[in-house]
Amino acid sequence: MKALAAEASKLASLPAVWAATAAGVLVPGVVAAITASSALGAIDRGAAVTAPIDTGYQELAFGVVGAIILGVVAVSSEYVTESAESGGGRQITTSLTAVPSRLRFLLAKTAAIAIGAAMLAIIAAGTTMGVVRVVLGEHAPALGAGDVPRLAGVACYWTYTALLAAGITVLTRHGVVPLAVLVANTSVVSVTYLLTRIAPPANYLPDMAGVRMFIRDLAGSTAEIGPLTGGLVMTAWVTALLVIAAIAFTRRDA
Repeated sequence: MKALAAEASKLASLPAVWAATAAGVLVPGVVAAITASSALGAIDRGAAVTAPIDTGYQELAFGVVGAIILGVVAVSSEYVTESAESGGGRQITTSLTAVPSRLRFLLAKTAAIAIGAAMLAIIAAGTTMGVVRVVLGEHAPALGAGDVPRLAGVACYWTYTALLAAGITVLTRHGVVPLAVLVANTSVVSVTYLLTRIAPPANYLPDMAGVRMFIRDLAGSTAEIGPLTGGLVMTAWVTALLVIAAIAFTRRDA
């Protein structure tokens, strides 16, 4: 628990984590305001009767960029060389001195990231759904018991994505490449989405499978994947990557 508390404290002290929080809350909130306004306009014109069933949830898929930043900076900050005035060392040396067991240190790090990503997802989901209801008013999709597993799916998706980002960063020991690749892949037309158009097995890549946990109408989908199946597929990807990252982390020089 002491190692987990220490990692949580280190995570909260990183300025980039607050940027991740802002991105995770603002991106889906702003996009939701735009799409909800568009849906309201369509309803007012008589072009639509109700807002799409995934209103709010689609936007939360874009907001996962906050979880990506969180996962990347939590690990990459360990490998940043400090200034000469601070001794020119790296945080990872101090961390492994305090927690000599590399596996224990990595478990504490990933647990802190998972908790932070889940909390960020809960805040973002509450904010985004609130924006949707404010903009659409009586036309907003009603929230009911069926939304509980979908919102839980959002939290799982954000948490798993943060852990994927952390695992990749453990392997690269640098944040630029994983941050650039993963953030670019959260755009409106992601690389993995384009791959599904030419190779149906790409629907089982972690992000494409994971969004099935909370998105019910995935535009242009070429495969029928249920929420539970999507969650299990993403769990398998995350578990495999973290095992590989743990093996590499425990066997190579810090």
